[in-house]
Amino acid sequence: MFSTQQTVSDAIADVVAQQCDVVFGLMGNGNAHLVSSLTTRGTNFISSRHESGAVAMADAYYRASGKATVATATYGAGFTNTLTALTEARMARIPLVLIVGDAPSVRRPIDIDQEMVAHGLGVETLTVTAASARVTTERAFEFARHNSTPVVLAIPYDLAAAEAEPSVSLVPQPDVGRNDPNNKDIEHVALLLRGAERPLILGGRGAWESGAAEVLREIGDDIGALFATSVMARNLFNSPWDLGIAGGFSRKGALALLRQSDVVLAVGASLNDFQMRYGTLFPSVQSLVQVDTQAQRTHPCVTDHVQADAYDFSSKLLRVLQASPPRPGRSWRDREASVATKEIFNETPVPEIAEDGRLDPRPFAQALERILPVNRTIVQDGGHFLGWMPMYATVPDPRSLILSGTAYQVIGLGFPSAVGAAAARPEHTTVLISGDGGGLMALPDLETMIRTVKSGVVVVFNDAAYGAEIHQYASRGLDDTAMLIDEIDFAAVGRALGAQGIKATSLADLDVLQEWVSAGAKGVFVLDIPISRAVVADYMLESLRPRARKATTSVTESR
Repeated sequence: MFSTQQTVSDAIADVVAQQCDVVFGLMGNGNAHLVSSLTTRGTNFISSRHESGAVAMADAYYRASGKATVATATYGAGFTNTLTALTEARMARIPLVLIVGDAPSVRRPIDIDQEMVAHGLGVETLTVTAASARVTTERAFEFARHNSTPVVLAIPYDLAAAEAEPSVSLVPQPDVGRNDPNNKDIEHVALLLRGAERPLILGGRGAWESGAAEVLREIGDDIGALFATSVMARNLFNSPWDLGIAGGFSRKGALALLRQSDVVLAVGASLNDFQMRYGTLFPSVQSLVQVDTQAQRTHPCVTDHVQADAYDFSSKLLRVLQASPPRPGRSWRDREASVATKEIFNETPVPEIAEDGRLDPRPFAQALERILPVNRTIVQDGGHFLGWMPMYATVPDPRSLILSGTAYQVIGLGFPSAVGAAAARPEHTTVLISGDGGGLMALPDLETMIRTVKSGVVVVFNDAAYGAEIHQYASRGLDDTAMLIDEIDFAAVGRALGAQGIKATSLADLDVLQEWVSAGAKGVFVLDIPISRAVVADYMLESLRPRARKATTSVTESR
């Protein structure tokens, strides 16, 4: 007879079911009771094929939805398998709860100090007891949300099926207070913007999540500024005066104007080296103002740093600007009408076949922009290939472009990230963009994607190599033997697992994908594009210039 008394795992599952709509995980000894309690009550549980994939799914689910998210794994090897994806989530500031089994009160030879391991990654661990299962689980969600960070919730093995003791509910913590911007800071920034000849407003993920987009658009319209975004905030402004992504993914015409900016207001953007094109993005800037919740500026090019919530700061700045007289004369917009007409984005077409006889990825990225459904979520794995789609493909909103692995510079999180994004936005077609190296690393969760995603496309830019290493190191004389990969037909692998798909030999072959889309875009379609190693992405070329080179850091891949 099974006891009808609520167990520790039941108490945890109660809170999880209240907090989130879906749980991602892989079941094992340490979390079997929890998973059973979740699935018995009807919680949507998506099984990954690797524990790292479970965390990547939860990470992408948050990025695509902004909702509470949970992953779960067993103790020991299950826990250590999560570490790469967990580190990515920590560095990307993703508030997720990872529920894992842990050692019993009397340690066994197979047990490790999981709390110490997580601490080394900068991740906090909260351990439940029989009396605190509910309250500690509630605290884990609050901690993740307030601190924009993942947190580990640990269940000691000998407590998972133990009876839960009565406990009081956690008193909700007050919202973290927003930093109130100083009036002098606001007036100073208003003065800079009013005096600018070529003002630019750069919005990032922080601007999107705080709801500052509309206010910033009003500010830009008031001062005649151009707009740009970080890759995490693509389409933030929905304005004809948007130059698109500022940084490594900028289009050539837009980049030329970005480099003319004299005053830049960057709101909620990290301004990392990649976004700043290694210090070359704003050579004409006189003032670069960064507004962020971080206490310190994040790039040496920043001249003025204001610690504040994006919405609070922007709202107060708008009121100050509206009370001040406009700058006389023609605005930057008046002088650059080609931005609004989109002529600035016109580029000379390139042949589909590159000099080495393989396909040039650029015309294929442009063709995919036309063929793929408009309602789409684009998920990108890490690797050299990530330079193509963000430059040419549009998305409906900032949560529809997800770059997995860029915070930690890791590859191999693409397939599971697509699963998480699709769970968050099932009304969209989920488009995964991967390389062959990362695709092979994450291959187990291609099966998960085919099993769970109602409408998905996998695009593999396949150069039969670790492309970033080829361009960074083989180009400097290092032997490329270990950088090459025997060519894999990912479309054939996908078909073997139940997907549709083709390996393209020309642009004309994309008609098959067009037919699939026209028929309703149901299931998963795998498109393998054998691309050239002779075509190097703009952001990679920038990193290879002597002034930008960092000998100890790989730009897009670190294993």
